[in-house]
Amino acid sequence: MSQDSAAVPDAARKLAARRRREIVAVLLFSGGPIFESSIPLSVFGIDRQDAGVPRYRLLVCAGEDAPLRTTGGLELSAPYGLEAISRAGTVVVPAWRSITQAPPPAALDALRRAHEEGARIVGLCTGAFVLAAAGLLDGRPATTHWMYAPTLAKRYPSVHVDPRELFVDDGDVLTSAGTAAGIDLCLHIVRTDHGADAANALARRLVVPPRRTASDLGHQRYLDRSLPEEIGADPLAEVVAWALEHLHEQFDVETLAARAYMSRRTFDRRFRSLTGSAPLQWLITQRVLQAQRLLETSDYSVDEVAGRCGFRSPVALRGHFRRQLGASPAAYRAAYRARRPQNGAPEPALRPERAERPERERAALGAGAGFSASALAGHGLAEAAEAAKPASDAYAARMPETAVGRAGGRPVLPGQRERPVG
Repeated sequence: MSQDSAAVPDAARKLAARRRREIVAVLLFSGGPIFESSIPLSVFGIDRQDAGVPRYRLLVCAGEDAPLRTTGGLELSAPYGLEAISRAGTVVVPAWRSITQAPPPAALDALRRAHEEGARIVGLCTGAFVLAAAGLLDGRPATTHWMYAPTLAKRYPSVHVDPRELFVDDGDVLTSAGTAAGIDLCLHIVRTDHGADAANALARRLVVPPRRTASDLGHQRYLDRSLPEEIGADPLAEVVAWALEHLHEQFDVETLAARAYMSRRTFDRRFRSLTGSAPLQWLITQRVLQAQRLLETSDYSVDEVAGRCGFRSPVALRGHFRRQLGASPAAYRAAYRARRPQNGAPEPALRPERAERPERERAALGAGAGFSASALAGHGLAEAAEAAKPASDAYAARMPETAVGRAGGRPVLPGQRERPVG
């Protein structure tokens, strides 16, 4: 739902007569994390009218048969079942227990029916997987926890996954990233429904910032070398550990496959099944992460950082770094040092980076993770070709909401995206 005043009546007219906008249904499943599950309960389930926060009516619904077991072995008993969703104007799925399991068909049917009848559907963190399984994210922008974003994109290729956003508001379907981003999205919903004063009052009660955006985090966005727990007991774990220890060397996925005693095709398939990511993209991400750390902790030049992270050229480092972190290496270092001055010492002068021609940058991207152009061509790596493409509109940096409005005067809102045309 948009804050645009013209969009609100349209959404209200679409809402089925028996549904009420102020009624929020929260759909819980067994095995769901209790922290994420408690976020919409705290935001929408407590009467804070004394603080100027309009009241919602909360319906906590069991998405499957009770009892619902959650973190720490606790058992929950939801007061309502799926039938109660038929009264809600907003339906929230705070989390899903496992990205490898399919949600219950009855719950998916209830979500589809609610959406068809005009309800606003919200997925927090891994709840996006439930929305995707219901087909509600097809052709739409969405986000989820960064660790699971590759799996979401792989399993549901029609979803435009952007792991860099705190939340994505696509009108009647909204998704958020990890735990804290769920609070951001719930505050955004309150702001959309009742204005900034109500959302700010609620934020004060929760002792959280009233409005965060991905741009607010700026260069504090971190990549991580974490992998799903399942890989720990797999023979590939040793190969992954070797790769992380030798990122300063120039090697490619063929090298990793050979160390695993697998063919390239088998290694790709096995790696994807365990991580949800192509091995080449994972390797590029780890090299960028290493570069990020060196830029923070050393005085190496950008050229030296590129060499110490296994990139064949600084151009390749710049291209991949910008795509994954939204800034050039030099700009990242400058922003990081501005936030964390060391003992009051003046910051060393940074040499302005020379602008690279786009075609040169694209040519270097394919070799950025230690791949030669002939190797890429010989193996037909689709993921390498994707890495060499310019960033899509879904990943383009958003303008500040106070700067340029959308076509027709609609303002740009934090976390909000235009739905892709077509």
